[in-house]
Amino acid sequence: MKQKRTCLIRVEHISKTYGVGPYATHALHEVDLTIARGEFVALYGASGSGKSTLLNLISGIDPPTSGKIFFEDQELTAMTDTQLTLLRREKIGFVFQFFNLLPTLSVLENVLLPGQLREKALPGLDERAVALLARLGIRDRREAFPEQLSGGQQQRVAIARALINDPPLILADEPTGNLDSENGLNILNLLKQLAVQERRTVLLATHSVEAARFADRLYQVRDGKITALSSEAVLNSLYASNIPPSTQSRV
Repeated sequence: MKQKRTCLIRVEHISKTYGVGPYATHALHEVDLTIARGEFVALYGASGSGKSTLLNLISGIDPPTSGKIFFEDQELTAMTDTQLTLLRREKIGFVFQFFNLLPTLSVLENVLLPGQLREKALPGLDERAVALLARLGIRDRREAFPEQLSGGQQQRVAIARALINDPPLILADEPTGNLDSENGLNILNLLKQLAVQERRTVLLATHSVEAARFADRLYQVRDGKITALSSEAVLNSLYASNIPPSTQSRV
């Protein structure tokens, strides 16, 4: 019998406006979204569509102008800054397009850093960090510095760092945008494994239909509104429209 998934994130009627009056920019409009534990959900849209704004609101980095956001049934919009900081530190792992590794720290030190910032560090932190690097195939690079790594290796370090505190949620903002196609595919497969094998929730923001197709559910973000895309025919149509004409005959 298939295990029933429980709700991790609930977004209710949120809107986000930057600026006021004639200079106001409406980034999100009355967005509703529910995401369960262990789901891989993709937000697909062009730059400026509002997908990164939605990730920032869900993580508590930025407050909504209106509406409510719940994480494990706790209302983010009612939390203090200190509570939000603790939530991000212990419950959310971040993976960014440009890796955001500290250049003066080694691979192992970068991975350990979020764990060392916890009020109560998880037991066996060093062993956990090395095990994560081994799982991601870069244990032998643990003493290297970011500038000595390829882009794909740096993103694997970023994923290990995101996992060090064992968070239930991974927010991935264009994680393949700075990688070649092979490394991008490897990163997407890793994110998929986190959802399937470890029941972590992965929320991916991407402008790539090919990346979005890895998700269990796909939402298109356009002009601050989201639309669920559940039809395989729709996904195939979007995918085909994003393939350069010179390669379409080979697909």
